[in-house]
Amino acid sequence: MTEAGLTNLARIGKLAAEPGSVAEIVGLLRSGVERLRDARNEALAYSSRFDLAYNAAHAFSLAALRWHGYRSDNRYLVFQALPHTPGLPAPVWRVLAKAHEVRNAAEYEGCLDVDLALPNGLIDAAEKVSVAVGLLPAPGAKSP
Repeated sequence: MTEAGLTNLARIGKLAAEPGSVAEIVGLLRSGVERLRDARNEALAYSSRFDLAYNAAHAFSLAALRWHGYRSDNRYLVFQALPHTPGLPAPVWRVLAKAHEVRNAAEYEGCLDVDLALPNGLIDAAEKVSVAVGLLPAPGAKSP
């Protein structure tokens, strides 16, 4: 984890320094766990599994960012910050960045390209974020 990377992102206006509350972080983690569990349900439609996995990954990533005391108005940036928050390597956030592009196309253009491997890759990436965030000290144990 590199606090310097987060400080630099704040300095250039990509992040705002704002302490996260314990309740907020715990709520994001709970949301991530529930959505990730549901995303694994293969009986659900492709689009549902994708949405659930994407939002689980986002909740975990945002929890890590808030744990460090930052906020972003850009959904994509919470994924880009993963090397600086729980310390995940670039390949993980690249999967999430691709999922973000697909999500935007679906949300704003009504175009969800069916790539059956994507939900599984997204679930795998969300699980990696979940594990990494789980290694951070409990919310409130460190003052973000």
